[in-house]
Amino acid sequence: MIAHIRGVVEEKFGGNGVIVDVSGVGYEMLVPKPDFEGVGLGEERKFYTYHQVRENAEELYGFSSLVAKKMFELLISVQGVGPKAGIAIMSLADAEEVRNAIANGDAAFVAKAAGVGKKSAERIIVDLCDKVGIPSRYGATEVKYSVAKSDEPDEALDALIALGFPLKEATAALEKVDANLPVEERVRLALKRA
Repeated sequence: MIAHIRGVVEEKFGGNGVIVDVSGVGYEMLVPKPDFEGVGLGEERKFYTYHQVRENAEELYGFSSLVAKKMFELLISVQGVGPKAGIAIMSLADAEEVRNAIANGDAAFVAKAAGVGKKSAERIIVDLCDKVGIPSRYGATEVKYSVAKSDEPDEALDALIALGFPLKEATAALEKVDANLPVEERVRLALKRA
């Protein structure tokens, strides 16, 4: 299993495909639209990967944060939702916006993804709303196709997930911790509350 890849982005293609060169070996992977738009050619980047092995193909899916990868894995755990639909949903907005939409039960947002119908969106909401934690804000979620510079991954949330916390518990542990504190302090306080 390939857990992550760090290398230089050599090519971008097809709206969500990248080739990352790691010591002379090029890894082709599909990434969500926010990650695709947020990376430039020649940049060194780290992608957390999901490696899908099928009878007739092997595919890599890459994410700039561990939270995004875990959200993707939750999406594809739903019956009838494959990796291509998972990437399409993750391409609607950053991982926190997708998580928040599911927590709010916003099936209309999920249904806007290419290849995801109304029934699939409703199944995703039903299956995952209790697994993604509480909403960080209420109301409808907007579809975003570009990443603002302030949409950085939450390193404290990534750290808690790396320590083995499920997404729901990690989100709940960080809920009442001041987001302006340094990452290490946020993780320490979250661990005390968990």
